[in-house]
Amino acid sequence: MHLTDYVIVGAGSAGCALAYRLAQAGRTVTVIEHGGSDWGPFIQMPGALSFPMNMPRYDWGFSSQPEPHLDGRRLVTPRGKVIGGSSSINGMVYVRGHARDFDHWAEAGAEGWSYAEVLPYFRRMEHWHGPMPDGSAWRGANGPLHVTRGPRRNPLFDAFIAAGGQAGYPLTQDYNGKQQEGFGPMEATIWRGRRWSAANAYLRPALRTGRVKLVRALARRVVMDGIRATGVEVARKGRSEVIRAKKEVILSASSINTPKLLMLSGIGNSEHLAEHGIPVVADRPGVGANLQDHLEIYMQFAALQPNTLFRHWNIPGKARVALQWAALHTGLGASNQFEACGFIRSAAGNEYPDIQYHFLPLAVRYDGKVAAEGHGFQVHVGPMRSKSRGAVTLASTDPAADPLIRFNYMSHHDDWAEFRAAIRLTREIFGQPAMAPHVKHEIQPGPRVQTDAEIDAFIREHAESAYHPCGTARMGRADDPMAVVDPECRVIGIDGLRVADSSVFPRITNGNLNAPSIMVGEKAADHILGQIPVMPADVDPWINPNWKNSQR
Repeated sequence: MHLTDYVIVGAGSAGCALAYRLAQAGRTVTVIEHGGSDWGPFIQMPGALSFPMNMPRYDWGFSSQPEPHLDGRRLVTPRGKVIGGSSSINGMVYVRGHARDFDHWAEAGAEGWSYAEVLPYFRRMEHWHGPMPDGSAWRGANGPLHVTRGPRRNPLFDAFIAAGGQAGYPLTQDYNGKQQEGFGPMEATIWRGRRWSAANAYLRPALRTGRVKLVRALARRVVMDGIRATGVEVARKGRSEVIRAKKEVILSASSINTPKLLMLSGIGNSEHLAEHGIPVVADRPGVGANLQDHLEIYMQFAALQPNTLFRHWNIPGKARVALQWAALHTGLGASNQFEACGFIRSAAGNEYPDIQYHFLPLAVRYDGKVAAEGHGFQVHVGPMRSKSRGAVTLASTDPAADPLIRFNYMSHHDDWAEFRAAIRLTREIFGQPAMAPHVKHEIQPGPRVQTDAEIDAFIREHAESAYHPCGTARMGRADDPMAVVDPECRVIGIDGLRVADSSVFPRITNGNLNAPSIMVGEKAADHILGQIPVMPADVDPWINPNWKNSQR
């Protein structure tokens, strides 16, 4: 039997940050992680990002139940089964979210999590290597997480940004700073040509302190003494054992596995637990509910010029890229190739952006399948704040069994209007003069897809997850029956148990979720340690002054 101050389940984005900060404060920590090592080019080479999320060695292999509003399709839901968690298999895109996202959290019951109150944690966690035109109020320069921008050598990146400006949208020099809205360079967790995951940024330095121990095992359930969490039962090397916590247990196992573990431990909807014969320790109907994600489509265009990545998309080309990266950590393999982006509002009356763009100078899917037409490029585009909600539920009481995941994508009628707007506004952007030398024709959806009905059919057939699940143990006031954790990340009704990962998000944030997930780990550490919270930042984020009356 192991005994340590804190037991963290999950060496992912938030769990690694937690372990680092707790060890920094002199506490002992045991981190339980079912996945293995992250060494190897498929993870460490940014340009190989499409490989690890499709490899059972690194990915849990989850998929949704048939989605009724997407023609019954099952959508894959990759989650990292490796140290670093999903930060080791994601696209490395770094987006904090919009300031108003966190203000909404606070208004919804997550008191202390407004933007002014979380900004100091974003600053504390990052080592930003770009310009600071507005001084240090917005960005951090000394944190463990290196954040960089790609070289944007391909002319398509700047052409896309210029087209956004020509379409009447603002340009932004730093979407993670004062102004998210607009078009500009995209940022990534890449440092010196390597993926800078939570494992590289936080876990390895934490392990070097000698106060953090990493245990490779499958967490089976939280061990309870009455209503107090005292440890975690794990399966390791074919045997069951208990890892005890002197102070607290923290679940950082992802928005899929965290609610699963809570339910297996008797914390969840009492009716659902009864269906599986699980004794109820705490009736929290919000466990597993409130599941959210970002849906996106790839709008693909055939290229007039052979300046896309297609010329490298063959065995000799990939070999050259890999060899250069292996020798020098430079070249195309040193970038995730998401080097330009945009955030816009879909309609007048939206206070801040609700559509995101990732531009890629290749027409390719995440599974590595390229468009049949050769040279091309694409944008990943989709609405940011869907009103649809799904759930994670138990399939059985077997801890090794996957839970049931149903996002209920596109179940709210507003989602359809927002997605149609995203497609039509994208076509307008790619019709600007800056893209004229590059666009041959639209491959997907294609010129035959024009009416609402045609666009809706395309969405049903082609929309894919952006791999941003969250919200399944949402934060709120202790008297909120659907809240799972309070604003200090404590599981309501249970002593000695917290949740710190994207599960606690009351509402999904604007953009990719790795940055806000790490921020949750950083801030939760302060709550756990009982430290005086970082003083709120004095900032005034940019909001388009004409947002009530103008779409751009």
